[in-house]
Amino acid sequence: MDKVNIGLIGAGWWATLSHIPALIANPHVGVVAINRPDRDGLDKVASTFSLTHAYTDAAEMIAKENLAGVIVASPHVLHAEHARLALNNGLHVLIEKPMATTAADARGLVELARAKGLQIIMPYGWNYRPILDIAHQWVAEGRIGEVRHIVAQMASALADLFAGEPMVETKDHLFRPPSSTWADPKRSGGYGWGQLTHGLGALFRIIDLDPARVFARTGLSPAGVDFYDAAVVEFANGATMALSGSATVPKTRGYQIDIRLFGTEGMMLFDIERPRVEVIRHDGTTHIAELPANAGDYEQIAPITRFVDICRGEAVVNPADGVIGARAVAVLDAMYRSAKSGRMEDA
Repeated sequence: MDKVNIGLIGAGWWATLSHIPALIANPHVGVVAINRPDRDGLDKVASTFSLTHAYTDAAEMIAKENLAGVIVASPHVLHAEHARLALNNGLHVLIEKPMATTAADARGLVELARAKGLQIIMPYGWNYRPILDIAHQWVAEGRIGEVRHIVAQMASALADLFAGEPMVETKDHLFRPPSSTWADPKRSGGYGWGQLTHGLGALFRIIDLDPARVFARTGLSPAGVDFYDAAVVEFANGATMALSGSATVPKTRGYQIDIRLFGTEGMMLFDIERPRVEVIRHDGTTHIAELPANAGDYEQIAPITRFVDICRGEAVVNPADGVIGARAVAVLDAMYRSAKSGRMEDA
């Protein structure tokens, strides 16, 4: 297939910073159609990027444009609705994180995509880096045996964003991330939905386990959403996990994702901050990946490139598919319910 047309539902901060420029730069993309519900904002995006296929109604865009796929970058609470719209119209879909805000919606999207013969892809940036490929391969090869326990944490320098304040790094951007998406407890704001989902996306690329139950506590920001997450997760095979999230890394430092896997035959150490993938086995052997200093950097463009390739019918690896996205949602949904109920909740 030559060029494919791609639609975008939700032309806001991240879409204009990342998705739209990547689509325009991709030689395999023809029309880039955009949807945003407010006419002023839509006109601003269309003018900035010289886009002529612009709609205030997502369904109208899908009906009128000959699309091969749709990127969903609307507010968190609308992801499932917009992804269903695309899938029901026979379109592959890239869904910004979180994939949905309930486990039922996320699993429903996986089943719908499977029934339609379509793909869901998540832009979990680290999943597209070689460091994750290595960790995934080594666990799949059985180098640590069966996974029995996990210690996983993610932390970010986003105290301002989840406190409902303007994110300082975005002062010169076309749009700024709205507090209504990121810092409203009634609209799935908070560190879990907004950031910890990335760490879980990386984890579920490395391991192939279904979450079963979660017990959690959260520490709240001034806006009333979670700054801090602490959870105990039980998996379907009986394995356990201590999970942690924090929004308050100082702005002078980068992202942290640190995962330690303990298996029946050894352990794996995975870290993006000081990049490493190491396996230490009970039989005395070790495996240490040779990684460049930037191995843990976040990847913005590759998810869009991979999505376009999927829409073109290319046989490419999907390192952040719907199952991975749904497992992350299942953990987060149960985590938030547990923090509210004070009980262990089913995932």
